[in-house]
Amino acid sequence: MTSATGSEAAQAGITAYWDKYADAYDAHQRARQREPEVLAAWTKVWSAVLPPAPATVLDVGTGSGNVALLLAGLGHRVTGLDLSEGMLEEARRKAAGAPDAPEFVVGDAVRPDFPEASFDVVTARYVLWTVRDTDLALDNWRRLLRPGGLLAAVDSTWYPGGVAASCEDAATDRERDFRAAYTDEVLPRLPLAESGDIGQTAERLSRAGFRDVTVTELPELLELDRRHGVAPGHRPQMQYRITGRV
Repeated sequence: MTSATGSEAAQAGITAYWDKYADAYDAHQRARQREPEVLAAWTKVWSAVLPPAPATVLDVGTGSGNVALLLAGLGHRVTGLDLSEGMLEEARRKAAGAPDAPEFVVGDAVRPDFPEASFDVVTARYVLWTVRDTDLALDNWRRLLRPGGLLAAVDSTWYPGGVAASCEDAATDRERDFRAAYTDEVLPRLPLAESGDIGQTAERLSRAGFRDVTVTELPELLELDRRHGVAPGHRPQMQYRITGRV
């Protein structure tokens, strides 16, 4: 099996997992977004770094479209990209009838199929940890940005002790399916999946040619997670906004 084929097979298993649990994932997201303080916090997270609207934004790994819809609501022109048809179905359903709704398209976050310098901003929430070929993805995201453009990501060190350890007591079908998607054979293809230091993410941005790379702790999100709960299989932990410019 070639490296490319192995990478594609790994991605197929990951995509199948997110397809299967798209509705369950979005149910949690919808419940959280109904809390005014949660919506306000996420609005602040993005508005603090994005340029004034209307900017053209590519939301890679858009999932069920929560970030894309929030940014569109702030007046930005947003395209949401994801390989999971199940997730995109959820996103399109929520966007139906909304004025200036994002465009949701099927596509690979590692190799987004857009012309160079197409966007002012690339956003990625909870994506970098599960991206295969991280360096290639970041190179391609930088290529899509106009001069002065911004990459803004939110992520964490979700599995610093390893995915296997976190799944030792898997008791639900979803937890077992997660482990079946993120196997010991797949994880080496995801350079940041088991990182214990968010600085490794920042280092990848710098290596890809982004400048002014910054990492900002987001304690307000941690506090909200403690109060309102987190998705199954997770625990409240510090999240970070990682930014870089071209």
